[in-house]
Amino acid sequence: MSFRWIMARPEDDDAISSLQEKLNVTSVIARLLALRGITTFDKAKTFFRPEQAQIHDPFLMQDMETAACRLAAAVRSHEKVLIYGDYDVDGTTSTAIMYLFLKQFGLDARYFIPHRFKDGYGISVEGIEKAIETGATLVLSVDCGITAVDEAAYAREKGLDLIICDHHNAGDVIPDAFAVLDPKRPGCGYPFDGLSGAGVAFKLIQATISKLGLPAEMADRYLDLVAISIASDIVPLVDENRILMHKGLKILNSSPRIGMRALAKLIKLELGSISTSQIVFSLGPRINAAGRMGDASIAVELMISDNEAEAEQRAHQLEQVNKKRRLTDADTMKHALLMMEQDGNLEEKSVVVLHDRDWHLGVIGIVASRLVDRFCRPTVMLSTVDGYVKGSARSIKGFNIYNALKQCEDLLLQFGGHEFAAGLTMTEDKLPEFKERLQSVASCDLCDESFEPELIVDAELDLSQIDLKFWKILNQFEPFGPQNLRPVFVSRGLKVTGNPTVVGNGHLKMRVSQNGSAPFDVIGFNMHQHLPLIRNSNGKGIDIAYVLEENFWNNKRSLQIRLKDVALPA
Repeated sequence: MSFRWIMARPEDDDAISSLQEKLNVTSVIARLLALRGITTFDKAKTFFRPEQAQIHDPFLMQDMETAACRLAAAVRSHEKVLIYGDYDVDGTTSTAIMYLFLKQFGLDARYFIPHRFKDGYGISVEGIEKAIETGATLVLSVDCGITAVDEAAYAREKGLDLIICDHHNAGDVIPDAFAVLDPKRPGCGYPFDGLSGAGVAFKLIQATISKLGLPAEMADRYLDLVAISIASDIVPLVDENRILMHKGLKILNSSPRIGMRALAKLIKLELGSISTSQIVFSLGPRINAAGRMGDASIAVELMISDNEAEAEQRAHQLEQVNKKRRLTDADTMKHALLMMEQDGNLEEKSVVVLHDRDWHLGVIGIVASRLVDRFCRPTVMLSTVDGYVKGSARSIKGFNIYNALKQCEDLLLQFGGHEFAAGLTMTEDKLPEFKERLQSVASCDLCDESFEPELIVDAELDLSQIDLKFWKILNQFEPFGPQNLRPVFVSRGLKVTGNPTVVGNGHLKMRVSQNGSAPFDVIGFNMHQHLPLIRNSNGKGIDIAYVLEENFWNNKRSLQIRLKDVALPA
């Protein structure tokens, strides 16, 4: 799919020349900073040198004083505590963090991760009953609970103290729990509301350590797992998250816990150079696969393991589950594409809604995302579970899928999510009307231009400008993620050297140069369709949109261009 290239514009153009002079950097580097809202020398210093001192005081979060005092009391009295988690990466890392923290004090801490298909998402009355059965006097929910109004009331009725640690949007009513920690809850004065669920758990650990009179550095030992949650949960990589991610990556690379070392070794990830993108595309999916396919406790057991043999066993289990997930994912994608082909009128539709009774609920969200990327249409993938139609929705820029589902609320039993992703449940008899209603909503909100994908470009770059100093400074923009994405560059009129080819499973490979620069290796994953255009450029050269990255192959590192799009010069 080709894109419309949109050149990003900084809010303050004047900052570029000022930064260039004060930092002694190129105009391209200054522009990249300005695009990220970094307009002064002091802001640049903070950006390039994330430090512990920039982390916010945990007691600025509403209810933190109450929560930390209660958890500290549980530690001193050696109470039984149940950690109530969630089945995705953020939920399992949060669970592992709290479990490891409490176990170091000798507490009888246990955890409960709901089964994706048997229990569903979030705190349930059945889950509260399990806590009571274990004899727990305190329940810590992590990465869930902010909408558990009835469940919190039930816990209170049963004399069970519940501390909620969540980071999702609150509903109209805040649960009546012992304490509710959520930087997004209305009235919370915490300076940054973009924390992951594990980030909120980490803040509670910081505060509890303070109440116990222990060294503040004790909390840092969990930052590797916090970093995995930040990268995998796609939270903004700015402010406090950038600092936590920066420190967490250092720990993950220099002194990884046994479970992470076993998993990295199994999948041939080089410890010492694990990046945010490697968490997103390698570690995260394997941890997530456990919950997607059913039992997320395997992932928690890997993270809390203190035995190498057990860690290796759990890593192999995760890898096998992930292989099964990938096969199921591929089969579902193939089936979905066939259904769309048989329908045959995609151009007339503003939204894609697909339903198959037998689709695996754990993979349809991934497939929906891939269909959005491929066809640039909001997509809803639905399966049937226990007689109910359940599924995942993914959207495109300019179409708030949560608001769209809100307009279909009378047809749904349950729904939730945000602008780009949501989940929903309905009875099967409502499906035809739901398809029609959602199509009508999308048709009103979207136009032909909405279905043309945009590629936001940070800067135009001449390949001759790429030297060792440029690359070293660009590296300091890491860790990359939402609100600090890897910069996308455009270079024009490039000369293709040698013979462009297709390698592997449809990957475009070539070499390019510009204005006498040394040739650069170029890889375009799944971009084989551009080969005829490149070969027929008739010596006029090509324009490319791309990101710069390091390639590690056969124990050698080299700089390469990863292609985003190709065009002939206008």
